[in-house]
Amino acid sequence: MIQIKNVTKKYGKKTVVNDISFEVREGNLFALLGANGAGKSTTIKMILGLVKPESGETVIAPGKTVGYSPETPYFPPFMDGREVLKYYGELQGIDRKQLKEECETLLETVGLDADHTKVRRYSKGMLQRLALAQALLGDPDILILDEPCAGLDALGRIEMLTLIGKLKAKGKTIIMNSHILNDMEKVLDEGIIMKNGCILKRFTKADITPEQSLETIFVNTVA
Repeated sequence: MIQIKNVTKKYGKKTVVNDISFEVREGNLFALLGANGAGKSTTIKMILGLVKPESGETVIAPGKTVGYSPETPYFPPFMDGREVLKYYGELQGIDRKQLKEECETLLETVGLDADHTKVRRYSKGMLQRLALAQALLGDPDILILDEPCAGLDALGRIEMLTLIGKLKAKGKTIIMNSHILNDMEKVLDEGIIMKNGCILKRFTKADITPEQSLETIFVNTVA
């Protein structure tokens, strides 16, 4: 579904992503892990086409659409959730009648029932929920979720992970980045661990056992 081929990215003289390659298979949840500064966000931006690599290429399967939920979402503070979704849906060219129904469904799906609360009054967790709803507009084939559980309380995280699991069960291909390794462990199929722009380890769900948690694998890899 997605191929990253020998990609390198520099900012000035600093190499932030160094000749990495990996593949995300259709219907899988791919974990992109690493400490701050590992190169994860830059990798995501290159997949989205927001940043151009110095060398290598990122390839998305022809005809596949992508939804993106950023780590620090920002929406016009004077809008409410419905207005935000309507605005982004119109930018995508979604039919207005379809869009109205889709906005209501998505707000319910992500658990945002604050009718006309302006975004400026949203908590961090509410912003994360709205960002996911925005990413789901148009029913994309691929979802890129950057820290989707950030700012959510324990119950909110459980609800978010359950929703992500349902999206995967529906056949969505998902790239997810999170520092909450216990959460990632519950939903991933495979992934990579990055440090200083390089891939240090590739792993699959089968590598995680009661004796070796994802946290243990991560710490042993980056230490």
